[in-house]
Amino acid sequence: MLWLVKVALRKPYTVAVMAALIFVMGLLTIETTPTDIFPDIDIPVVNVVWFYQGLTPEDMTNFITTFSEFNLSQYVDNVARMESRTYYGLNVIRMYFQPGVPIDLAVSEAVSICQTVIKRMPLGTTPPYVLRYSAAEVPVIQLAVSGKTKSNADLFDYTWYIFRRELATIRGATFPPPWGGTARFIRVDAYPDQLLARGITAQELMEVINNQVLDYASGDIKIGDRDYLVSVNNVPTNVQEMNDIPIKKVNGQIVYMHDLGYVRDGGAVQWNFARYNGIPAVIMPLLKNGMASTLELVANLKKLLPIAKASAPEGIEIKELMDQSVFVRASVEGVVKEGLIAAGLTGIMILVFLGSWRSTLIVLTSIPLCILVALFILSRMGNTINIMTLGGLALAVGILVDDATVEVENIHRNHGMGKPLIQAILDGAQQIANAAFVATLSICIVFTSVIFLEGPPKYLFTPMALGVVFSMLFSYFLSRTLVPTMANMLIRQEEIIEHKRKIEGKPISRFMRFHHWFMERFEEFRDNYGELLKWALHHKGAVFLLFGILGFASFVALPFVGENFFPPVDAGKFRLHVFTPPGTRLETTARIFSEIEEYIKKEIVPEEEIDSIVDLGGLPFWFPAGMAFGDYINEGTFDGEILVSLKEDHHSTFAYMKKIREKLPRKFPGCEFFFQPPDMVNQILNFGSAAPIDIQVVGKDPDITSRFAKEIQKKVKKIKGAADVTIYQKKQPYLHLKIDRIRALDFGLNQREIANNILNQLSSSYVVAPNYWADPKTTINYPVVVQTPQHLIDSHNSLLNINLHPIKEYYSDLLASREETQLLSNVVSVEHTQKAAVVSHYNVKPIYNVFVNVQGRDLGGVVHDVQKVINSVKKELPPAYEIHIRGQAESMQNAFGRLGLGIVFAILMVYFLLVVNFQGWVDPFIILMALPAGFCGVIWMLYLTGTTFSVPSLMGMIMTVGVATSNSILLITFANEEMRNGADALTAAWMAGRIRLRPVLMTAGAMILGMLPMSLGLGEGGEQNAPLGRAVIGGMIFATIGTLFFVPVVFSIIRGKKTSPTE
Repeated sequence: MLWLVKVALRKPYTVAVMAALIFVMGLLTIETTPTDIFPDIDIPVVNVVWFYQGLTPEDMTNFITTFSEFNLSQYVDNVARMESRTYYGLNVIRMYFQPGVPIDLAVSEAVSICQTVIKRMPLGTTPPYVLRYSAAEVPVIQLAVSGKTKSNADLFDYTWYIFRRELATIRGATFPPPWGGTARFIRVDAYPDQLLARGITAQELMEVINNQVLDYASGDIKIGDRDYLVSVNNVPTNVQEMNDIPIKKVNGQIVYMHDLGYVRDGGAVQWNFARYNGIPAVIMPLLKNGMASTLELVANLKKLLPIAKASAPEGIEIKELMDQSVFVRASVEGVVKEGLIAAGLTGIMILVFLGSWRSTLIVLTSIPLCILVALFILSRMGNTINIMTLGGLALAVGILVDDATVEVENIHRNHGMGKPLIQAILDGAQQIANAAFVATLSICIVFTSVIFLEGPPKYLFTPMALGVVFSMLFSYFLSRTLVPTMANMLIRQEEIIEHKRKIEGKPISRFMRFHHWFMERFEEFRDNYGELLKWALHHKGAVFLLFGILGFASFVALPFVGENFFPPVDAGKFRLHVFTPPGTRLETTARIFSEIEEYIKKEIVPEEEIDSIVDLGGLPFWFPAGMAFGDYINEGTFDGEILVSLKEDHHSTFAYMKKIREKLPRKFPGCEFFFQPPDMVNQILNFGSAAPIDIQVVGKDPDITSRFAKEIQKKVKKIKGAADVTIYQKKQPYLHLKIDRIRALDFGLNQREIANNILNQLSSSYVVAPNYWADPKTTINYPVVVQTPQHLIDSHNSLLNINLHPIKEYYSDLLASREETQLLSNVVSVEHTQKAAVVSHYNVKPIYNVFVNVQGRDLGGVVHDVQKVINSVKKELPPAYEIHIRGQAESMQNAFGRLGLGIVFAILMVYFLLVVNFQGWVDPFIILMALPAGFCGVIWMLYLTGTTFSVPSLMGMIMTVGVATSNSILLITFANEEMRNGADALTAAWMAGRIRLRPVLMTAGAMILGMLPMSLGLGEGGEQNAPLGRAVIGGMIFATIGTLFFVPVVFSIIRGKKTSPTE
């Protein structure tokens, strides 16, 4: 590598242009690269959403869900697993594919299979929505559309067809169907008493309406020289005209539509509600997709909103809610500030040690250039700027100065020996070239451990590792080019200024006096260290005993550290899912939600701390694709979620959540409460799961799986730290109408006739006989549906009074007297029963989910106790029944196991690298002796700071391996040189420790000071990377002690046996 140094010294302007280009390209990269909270998690997932109005969860499962799952699993390739949830009238199937499967191919295969199996579905089944899904597709902001003078149908219509369209041009934005409001329908309200009085059934009314309101084509006619297009008044020009449609002649009199009911421009039956701050609204979330930037998305949205607000109809208000870009911006800025503070602290330390601002400038110049190069490469590889990549670069700040610092110090040492500056630069670069290169590679190699990660952790932490690797490799390159060039310019200038000062007889500056004082104190410290090391080398047994005690104590402390997949983050939001008693009607659920919110504001969270409250209750029945975007777990009209966003100066969100868990169940004993992840971080980490611990009981018989789920729930509730232990699948009350087929035949009726009339009166004709009317003003078509207003069928009697008309082909001579209209009560009996409100499957098998949250304890500890419960229950399971833990807990266990394997692999790779470098097996073994002390330091730092093991802290442990190895290389290399010069092992070990004390402390100090801002976790979202910083600091403190004491002792023992370096 000496040739590179010579080229740089000969062509300084080339080096200067290179640095300038890096700076310019780096700034362009920062400007053009998307900025977000996390890297894109590119795991191929496809959602298939089926819809069939009025079909119960049980029937949806039997006729749609299971059959489509069978076919999708058999004919769609590379499906890793399949999960589904079936609700009233809709079903969501989520297919997770093997890594690397092209998502476009997966979608096309799913579409083709769904188009095939639809032929086997119930009559009226429409093709499903087939949508790609990503863990990164989470709401970044929500928009509330409200208006005191507007109906729910008006609000929904404006939001869906106009407002949504105006925002659709935002690049990278996904607007799923909104919550709240109601879809605009042309309602043919049939009055049961009028139908009964005229002997007309709802089915007959529907058939007449569909025959009178047609969307048929006509054609053209050629008359003479003209060609006329022919139009027919198939569709009334306005809704009111439909009230004058003739329906039937009864006793010679024409019965019109207005005689049987009323046709109006209204909305579908309300199946969900949405409110913000108690105001009814339509809530439209904005989701980011793919590589889109959260900050850019929200910024572009805010540019378009004034235009949309200005063009909105009078009386409509649009509000921005739950803006996640505030948290993202604060988190990113927090990491950047931590990096800048780290660079500043590192610079001060180097300045104190080197005593020259010019030499410090040489060292510090490397930091931004290395970071800009790493960002440029990461951007070209398709990565975003996020807290993980920035965290990796902040992690590298402390070590980036190492190559430049060692080289500058060595240049000064050679120059101080009387060599000319150019020769000092060449000799200084050559002497450390090999050791510095191996040290750099050692740090880079340890990050290969991320290749063992799978799933979301792989996508989260690979960019972080790559950021460190790219910046470290370029740091070494700069130490061969930029550092020699700058040293030649600045040190020469420094000599001239110093020479001039001496000639003029000026006193040295205050800082230089401080530097001289510091160096005198440091030399005293070096002498004291030398004496202490000498004692250690002569009391090897005591040293081994002390380090053995440290290792044993660390082993004892290890279980008390705890485990979390990712550190808990206070994002200033909480998301409370409320289950009212199953079967509760929507209006009552909304009232209970209002009471809960008032109680929270009065008794738990001060109202002045609340920024907004958003309610999402019920199911988005008419636009079910909304259930495919996110982790919604709404089951029906009886449940929903309350999302509370707090202001910036709020108290601890976790403390408020704890109070809610304590107080709400006592105040509302009939309700069940469960917290869902409210922020982007946990929603992404949960990867669509509603809870960090999702216990799935899998089996063929739902009754058996339900029984075991209840047993698990009962036992898990007793576990310390387990909170919100909830069985997801609720039982909902049913009215089962049992038709007597023989009696029906006796009245000239069949099952289809009866079922059609029940469907038309209770659920509308939307699915089985779709018909549409186009609004001539907007050219948007709307469904025309026949249905009895719900308030007219509000009792058992009104249900049983549904009128039925015999079918002519069922008449017989003996039954001719029974041609009159019959009541439903004549052919059915009513049974009260309970059935599932939602049916869940895992790989086609029925499952029951037990959701578990964690409070006041680490996730790993709770999972460990949950696993004990599962193991005890498993003994009672029948064959073919299984219990699994999924969610964030599964990801954590997988990530920890993989990272553990990765750390072992990294150590092995570093050892092999050192073997190649030293051409022997012994020296690499000695070098790695500092690592156990480093691991002990990580454990104790996490324990003393109350920090748990997490993937970030394990990444910090990996960094410790690289840096500790780098320091030990310097020490052992020097010791071997001393032995080649004739010193014995003891003297060589002592000399190596004493002489290399300064670079070792500078490297360790740079890392510790570089990680100090991050370890404090002070900024918004700072909790996310704080464990990483703490792990590095603890590991470096103890690893440095191991390098300075334990490594020399081991070296003296092994080398004292007269083994040569090559042995």
